[in-house]
Amino acid sequence: MQRGKSRWTPVRWAELPGWGNDSLHEVWNAWVRGCERPAPGQAALCAEVRQLSIATPAEQQAWVVQRFVPYRVSEPDGSVPEGLLTGYYEPIMNATRVPTATHRTPLYEPPPGLRAGQTWYSRRDIDTLPAAQAALQGRAIAWLADPIDALILQIQGSGRLNITEADGSQRQVRVAYAAHNGHTYQSVGRWLLDQRAIREASWDAIKAWAARNPQRLNDMLWSNPRTVFFREEVLSEFDARFGPRGAQGVPLTPGRSIAVDPQSIPYGTPVWLATQGPTLNQQKLVMAQDTGGAILGAVRADLFTGWGGWTDESYITAAALKQPLQMWVLWPR
Repeated sequence: MQRGKSRWTPVRWAELPGWGNDSLHEVWNAWVRGCERPAPGQAALCAEVRQLSIATPAEQQAWVVQRFVPYRVSEPDGSVPEGLLTGYYEPIMNATRVPTATHRTPLYEPPPGLRAGQTWYSRRDIDTLPAAQAALQGRAIAWLADPIDALILQIQGSGRLNITEADGSQRQVRVAYAAHNGHTYQSVGRWLLDQRAIREASWDAIKAWAARNPQRLNDMLWSNPRTVFFREEVLSEFDARFGPRGAQGVPLTPGRSIAVDPQSIPYGTPVWLATQGPTLNQQKLVMAQDTGGAILGAVRADLFTGWGGWTDESYITAAALKQPLQMWVLWPR
């Protein structure tokens, strides 16, 4: 089967490394959520997916084998690349509703009239041009203390804010991706590496460099012209048990939702993932439920690791994850 950016070749189940050893019940919630927006040709199977929520792992596995065919994902010419698995997470950060002496970096809603695909002011323009600032007047959702934290939120695409309201009360809200300014994403870590300013492109290294070079902070931030705009969402107790909604339109499940290139794998597709490296050694079933600006190509995925702060496992895993990947899609017979 030829896709836009990949070729799928049918294989035997025995060719999937680790098949039969995964706890399929751990992916079933993600599959049920995905059935809210089923993949093409899979809506009829969703009734069975829901019924199997209370089945045994053996019954779930037998149903998957009966209903699906595994396909190895390769490049359009049939070659099998090394592939790349990275990670992303939902940051939890402190914020204020109004600017303060310490919180001076805004997170904005989209400006009025911004159209999808439209190229708008760059990050530098937004910080320096009166016309750009006038267009965003009154559009700030919240204010952060660290502009690098704001950049991280924009790269991750969503986050949770422990927000202090103008009256001093506190609550947690979610900010979700709403739009971007149409410019191509550029890595600030790559910019610093190219200048030999840091040796590794970790956020710890980037923040340490910024602390030593405050006069060059804007130069680093402006090296990425893309700015992401957000919308605020109420975070109910139920919603807080799930991640943000991905590009498929359903909430993400930690460890079981991946971002893919939709021209390689359609949203809502079950994917068998195999990776071995310093951060993870896993062979398991995941669901293609999201995408990202840097997630391009046939064998490329971003694993959603959950939500948390700088010291939590979700961030530590996402920040460290960069290793080879193999992928097989499961497609209905």
